[in-house]
Amino acid sequence: MEDLKQVAAKAALDFIKPGQTIGLGAGSTIAHLVNYLKETDNLFHSITTVTSSFNTQLLLQEHGFNSKQIGEVSKLDIYFDGCDQFDHQLNALKSGGGIHTREKLLAAMADKFILIGDGSKYVAQLYTTFPVVIEVIPEAVPFVMKQLKKVFSPANPVIRLSNKKDGAVITENGNLLIDIWFRSFPLLDSLNHRLKEIPGVLETSLFYNMAHAAIIAGKKGVEIIPKDPAYLI
Repeated sequence: MEDLKQVAAKAALDFIKPGQTIGLGAGSTIAHLVNYLKETDNLFHSITTVTSSFNTQLLLQEHGFNSKQIGEVSKLDIYFDGCDQFDHQLNALKSGGGIHTREKLLAAMADKFILIGDGSKYVAQLYTTFPVVIEVIPEAVPFVMKQLKKVFSPANPVIRLSNKKDGAVITENGNLLIDIWFRSFPLLDSLNHRLKEIPGVLETSLFYNMAHAAIIAGKKGVEIIPKDPAYLI
């Protein structure tokens, strides 16, 4: 059986031109894309890569890509990333990896931000099976937890703990993660703002109105879902 993530990753090659600076996120679909780029000589030898992911960075280094650190760039031609799920307006939740601050920075730098993955990620509306995650500076955690329970009373905020070591997950920025489990999502168009106006909150895992297109692979093949057809030119 064909791996749908591989199919989606291969379709992403059509959007990449020689000489571009390409941002790459995390996950198995992105790993497939890196492998396809390695096999495509005119792209491999000419593109510059930047990634939000430690694991993707290791893979890029292993394959010998020309790679830069995030702090060395301020603009990307394209940023590719997977997600937990995304809706018909291409609003996405990127909660699992816990690196959403860096992912959102690269997505904002990019002329085109394209989601890629299998068709199961595409939903009519975002479901509360995934939390909205916030990155919080350590000193602010007690205050932020209190404010979350006050402002979003039906929600259940939980500090993310590590399953590999004792204690909380520490982000690349030295901060903590709080998983906010909602019974139903508040209005998405204001959720980021409401969370980020709490002092101590750095960023959220809701990518609202950021993606320009999505590439998904399902039983019927590859589907390109544009927010605006002009972005696919």
